[in-house]
Amino acid sequence: MIALLVLAAALPPFTRQTLPNGAVVYLVPRKDVPLVTLRAVVKGGAESDPAELAGLSSLTAELLRRGTATRTADQFSEQLDFLGATYQSTTNPQATTLSVESLAKDAGRALDLLADAIVRPSFPESEVKKALAERSNAAKAVKDQPSQAVGLYFHSFLFGPGHPYGHAPRGDEVSLARLERRHLADYHSRVYVGANLVLIAAGDFDPANLAPQLLKAFSALPPGKPLAWTPDKPPAPPAKPRLLLIDKPDATQTYFWIGQTGLHRTHPDRVPVWLVNTLFGDRFTSMLNDELRVNTGLTYGARSVVEQNRLTGVLAISTYTRTDTTTKAIDLALDLLQRLRDKGLTAEQLASAKAYVKGIFPTERLETADQVATVLGDLELFGLNRGEVDDLFARIDAVTLEQANQAARKYFGSSALTFVLVGNASKIREAAKKYAPDFQETPISKPGF
Repeated sequence: MIALLVLAAALPPFTRQTLPNGAVVYLVPRKDVPLVTLRAVVKGGAESDPAELAGLSSLTAELLRRGTATRTADQFSEQLDFLGATYQSTTNPQATTLSVESLAKDAGRALDLLADAIVRPSFPESEVKKALAERSNAAKAVKDQPSQAVGLYFHSFLFGPGHPYGHAPRGDEVSLARLERRHLADYHSRVYVGANLVLIAAGDFDPANLAPQLLKAFSALPPGKPLAWTPDKPPAPPAKPRLLLIDKPDATQTYFWIGQTGLHRTHPDRVPVWLVNTLFGDRFTSMLNDELRVNTGLTYGARSVVEQNRLTGVLAISTYTRTDTTTKAIDLALDLLQRLRDKGLTAEQLASAKAYVKGIFPTERLETADQVATVLGDLELFGLNRGEVDDLFARIDAVTLEQANQAARKYFGSSALTFVLVGNASKIREAAKKYAPDFQETPISKPGF
């Protein structure tokens, strides 16, 4: 029996307040390192993209620093470099995050840069055209990297074009060709408003000094209207297995995802599923990796993906293998799914998963100011409270073997899975028929996903 580690996970002290324009502000003073992370989380993300303009939210975020009312793109970069600060923008399914990290003594000037990008972007036409060309080239280049492309194809095939998760978050050749500067400016004016903004400051600062600076820096944003979230309507389970074969004639390997819809970020089953997935395919010593990599040598890596976004996401196996071992690898992955459902976990395996999760959580989520800022942004975004972290270990410990095995049976595999394969169709077409006789096939050269 593996003994559970006695650890603790707890958020550091913080304050939460709301600015007059509706923006929420978290202040997390920490004196351990002379750095300050300033973060803005804007509700929306890829979920707020119109289906025909996929990539809009992500491109808008990228262009915020490429010219403002007071700085050119070059001036912004030069001033950032002068401070030795780092600036990042990322877009996920439900939000855009913009952050700057600097030395504590430069926090005021770093805040000025971040606020300038968010409040006063000018979207110069030349920068828009340049960014669109870069994005379009990148979208085409992804298809030369099947390990990245297969996930985009899977989401599109599983969710369909009408669902927020059914289009490429960064856009594709088709949607990017439609985007113009006016779309970016309109999106910014509608979404980058107080009602959709969460500001987080974490690190070495005096709240009495920084709070008024935050208020001044972001008071120019209008209150606006809160984003209308999309209702969570996952696609109905298919009546029979579905398969999409993406033909890449020069491929020497087959990349595949096998899965279905899973659960959302606040689902009551999220902790049992997390523990089961840890054992099944979310760590190096997992069932998937042990069998497909270590024991059989069919791949260099296999994992299982459990997305926990605002809307119900994907639960899938992801791996790759040589073209001639495609059937063998898929069969083994399916056998492992069935084995998990039929036999479940042992008490020792569950104890191992609990110890593993509790061991890595503090260092991966709470160690740095940047990590704490990420956690607080998520709590606000998903309507959770600090108990999500402070009570986490107690909730992990409370998961019984029966609850874990119940989650394994409910979420891991079914008789109607969705398959997406990227590979040389002429060599794996017959194999595809085994899993879904009425499969679909498309060339990877076809625009979009």
